[in-house]
Amino acid sequence: MSEAEDVKYMRRALALARRGWGQTAPNPMVGAVAVRDGEIVGEGFHARYGGPHAERVALDAAAERARGATLYVTLEPCAHEGKQPPCSPRVIAAGIARVVIAARDPNPVAAGGVETLRAAGIDLTLGVEEDEARELNAPFFHRFTSERPWVTLKLATSIDGAISDASRSRGWLTGEESRREVHHQRAGAAAIAVGIGTVVADDPLLTVRGKRPPRVPPARVVFDRKATLPLGSRLMRTVRDAPVLVVTDGSSPAREEALAGAGARIIVASGTGAALRALKSQGIDSMYAEGGAGLAGSLLGEGVVDRLIIFRAPVILGAGSLGAFDRAPSFSLDAAPRLRVVRERRFGEDVMTIYALH
Repeated sequence: MSEAEDVKYMRRALALARRGWGQTAPNPMVGAVAVRDGEIVGEGFHARYGGPHAERVALDAAAERARGATLYVTLEPCAHEGKQPPCSPRVIAAGIARVVIAARDPNPVAAGGVETLRAAGIDLTLGVEEDEARELNAPFFHRFTSERPWVTLKLATSIDGAISDASRSRGWLTGEESRREVHHQRAGAAAIAVGIGTVVADDPLLTVRGKRPPRVPPARVVFDRKATLPLGSRLMRTVRDAPVLVVTDGSSPAREEALAGAGARIIVASGTGAALRALKSQGIDSMYAEGGAGLAGSLLGEGVVDRLIIFRAPVILGAGSLGAFDRAPSFSLDAAPRLRVVRERRFGEDVMTIYALH
């Protein structure tokens, strides 16, 4: 296979992997494609946590045509037995001649497939479309290198960078297509987070509403130092539908006790960094934060935002409006970091841009 063909088939495997969005956590999304004589003879993806792995699905589809074929897989085939048998021996038994892998598995329990395949004499190529593979499963890779969750900060802004008009009226800045995409993005996170100001202003549910709900509803996290989350809020009224975690500074024990009695989980932490470490210890390895300005400023100030997603609506809100970054740290022009653009896409009249901060 030529380098261009390797890229072509790996991109197909990545497209397949994305079909597992919201269904595979805490496992990664993985896609696999078996190719023989320039023809795809089998393909598959990890569709749901606990279900067959992508390699097994592709090889089962290929059957005898897998012998002598090349297998493209977005993540190193596992070498351990968990809810499913290990994939590396299955690849060997299928008679695959060559395996092309986008990225090594960061999980020390599951890693080792490369060595197993190499010992069996299978030709290996590593690192094809690796950046895209790592981006697809960024929270999974981050889990093994950090004490805090992977943090995505999403903001919907006007052209002039505002998130609310001068009167602070409620309403949608962005259109329906953008809002559908936000629900899709929420489905890939372990938790959705807001500040208490957003709860007071909007009384959100912070659930995922769309055609395909996630396998596990994301937890709802409220950064609320004084534990003022209203017991009658929609979050507290639906606490049995998905967990509600309230991050406080511990200074309001009576209000914390009332919230805990109503079903919320209280996390006491001094500062944003400590709060994120506490959330990670609770099993939350990815957090989708939705502002507003206070939470955005806190997360950016702590330097813990990994991806910044801006949905920019074609409106100007002008003087007196609330700027999305009014509480973010300031930089001089020559010291301001230049952010890498990961992806840009249009949703109706809105433009979504994803920036990498780390």
